[in-house]
Amino acid sequence: MIEPSAMPRPKGFSVNSVSSDREDGTALIEPDAVPPQCCSARLNLALLMFFGFSVVYGLRVNLSVAMVAMVNTTDPKPAPNNSMHACPLPAKDNTSESIVQPDWIPQYPWDTETQGWLLGAFFFGYLCTQIPGGYLAGHYGGSIFLGLGVLGTAALTLLTPLAAQFGSYWLFALRALEGFGEGVTFPAMMAMWARWAPPLERSRLISLSGSGSNFGAFLALPLTGLICQTLGWPAVFYLCGGTGCLWAIFWFIFVTDDPRTHRRISEKERDYIINSLGTQGTAHGWSVPVLPMLLSIPLWAIIITQMCSNWSYYTLLTSLPTYMDNILHFDLKSNGFLSALPYLGGWLIGTLSGFAADRLIERRVFSVTVVRKLFTLAGMLLPAAFLVAVSFAGCSHILTVTFLTLSTTTGGISASGVFINQIDIAPRYAGFLLGITNTFGTIPGIVAPIVTGYFTRDHTLDGWRKVFWVAAAINVSGALLFLIFGTGKIQPWALTEEERTETEKKRSRSISP
Repeated sequence: MIEPSAMPRPKGFSVNSVSSDREDGTALIEPDAVPPQCCSARLNLALLMFFGFSVVYGLRVNLSVAMVAMVNTTDPKPAPNNSMHACPLPAKDNTSESIVQPDWIPQYPWDTETQGWLLGAFFFGYLCTQIPGGYLAGHYGGSIFLGLGVLGTAALTLLTPLAAQFGSYWLFALRALEGFGEGVTFPAMMAMWARWAPPLERSRLISLSGSGSNFGAFLALPLTGLICQTLGWPAVFYLCGGTGCLWAIFWFIFVTDDPRTHRRISEKERDYIINSLGTQGTAHGWSVPVLPMLLSIPLWAIIITQMCSNWSYYTLLTSLPTYMDNILHFDLKSNGFLSALPYLGGWLIGTLSGFAADRLIERRVFSVTVVRKLFTLAGMLLPAAFLVAVSFAGCSHILTVTFLTLSTTTGGISASGVFINQIDIAPRYAGFLLGITNTFGTIPGIVAPIVTGYFTRDHTLDGWRKVFWVAAAINVSGALLFLIFGTGKIQPWALTEEERTETEKKRSRSISP
């Protein structure tokens, strides 16, 4: 495969433009050539992405909370305390009550099955646009796709009350369209950082921008319930949708695909980014090396490891309220901050891990490969250990909430590990690869709840112990797989034609007497 370079090779040397047997960060830019991050264009881009993904996750989770206020009847649940293995009911029954809505706000008689379909509709669309979104963002640039992805999802969110009035089928279609629009956002983010993030700053910039998802969930969970109680459930979608539209205005004004075309970037920062990335900081052509990608062991290591990590994440995301209600008889809805606390921890740890990873690479304490493996191991083994601890916490509310919070919090460490490894092994194709890995990574969100339902059909502590043990075992398996097969080296199929020629020349000189 031969692809013409989109831009001439920049002067100076590049951190990225190295042979495939070396890693990013082995050739360092001179310290005096590195402009400060404070008030820089690349930091401003990371902050805008952070707020964008905060909005994105707010738009994603708002329905799960607002659904409580949107329905006026639900199917009765079987009492779980019939089993001798379940925890005893508390002295004071604290079961949740429906959120009372003003008379003029409609409510709907959706049964639990209908509610489940509506909550899952998002993923039907979300799965469809990950790969094509990453491919197009890598070719054209990610700013238009990320901006339109958020704007489109926000605009559709404004129509949620209207679609609900028309019926559940209309609302299902609307939510699927929202997922369709939002599916391009993460691949577009990675495609943009392939052109904007110097290799020695990748971990902190990508972790900071991506951590907006945890921060958005942390804000949306308690605020959505508060808005439903004070203003009514339609206000949730109007406020969230309006916020997304407002964010899009700032995005399209201040953001460009490439530092070369940015109007407010300093010349020193522009040269630093361009010289750091070299030809790897350019768009890929229409053709991509699909077959070498399919045969790439490091890529499959990323895919499988992310699936394993997401298994425990989606298990907690979808099953935590059920566990607290059916087993511990604890009403999470009465304390929105408590239910959002794990996301706050994940945001803080994920952001800090990015700075720590970059510092280790910058000071040459460890190579990129070692850093990615260390953060992946810590971000998967520690959550697994806390999940196992949950299974031994029994009926203790305090211990259970503590261990579950720690499990999600420590999982944020892997944000600087396997979850950004695509940009290490193939910078130019990072957006396309993230689309692939994120598509596979969404599968546990569908399968994990089914497996959980199978284990917990009798509502026993033993059944839930199996859920936590299985999730922990899958986490450990993924961590060990990445430890063996993961790498931070640019793969041969990801090199540009110019880099291949340079590599061949170096090899010829080394062989010649």
